[in-house]
Amino acid sequence: MPAIFAFGERLPDCPVPVLNERALRAAAGIVFFFAMVWFMNAWLIGNFQPTRMYVVAFLADFTLRIFGNPRYALSLILGQWKVR
Repeated sequence: MPAIFAFGERLPDCPVPVLNERALRAAAGIVFFFAMVWFMNAWLIGNFQPTRMYVVAFLADFTLRIFGNPRYALSLILGQWKVR
């Protein structure tokens, strides 16, 4: 079971903990897509409430990825699922 405050996972052929780069890029694409959807919604319709909620969710996800274990971040879970 991974630690809550760990960064990366250990692989048998690598001496240091690593992250799946493809999953990280997929997670960044997912975050960017939803950001564009909500910011365009705010710009075109003038409704900023969904954008505010997205920014809070993005902040929580990024805080978990930086200070906690990236394995538990929702965007990274979706990114790992996407690249499988």
